[in-house]
Amino acid sequence: MRAVLTRVSSASVTIDNQVVGQIGKGFLILLGISPEDTEAQCRYLAEKALSLRIFEDDQGKMNLGLEQVGGQVLVVSQFTLYGNCRKGRRPSFTEAAPPQLGNELYEKFLSICAELGYPPQHGQFGADMKVASVNDGPVTLILDTDQLMDTPRRS
Repeated sequence: MRAVLTRVSSASVTIDNQVVGQIGKGFLILLGISPEDTEAQCRYLAEKALSLRIFEDDQGKMNLGLEQVGGQVLVVSQFTLYGNCRKGRRPSFTEAAPPQLGNELYEKFLSICAELGYPPQHGQFGADMKVASVNDGPVTLILDTDQLMDTPRRS
């Protein structure tokens, strides 16, 4: 499971010219899911992302988390995070989860965020979305459970 997490001063997602999710200060999380991903990875990634201390304190150091700054969360599914560009000029997306599994784990990620105290604004799985954000910093991090977790992937 992969996430691109951006610290934002604001972000929104629009579907069919209608804003369906919008936040102020917080995290924009673009979430990609592979066929091997599990609910355990989903929980781990949500807990890791939401506990990051990447907001500046009074000394200008990244030392504050979402709770301290009253931050919000916007989550958008993005299968293209598993795009493979090794061959040719057109990416292959065979490393992305099939839609049923992708949607299931995306919804699980949203529910875990809410359970952890950050009910997320969100897009719609599989929809054509327009995402707007004002990157604060800029601060953008890539989180990948293959690199973060010591547990083996399921086979």
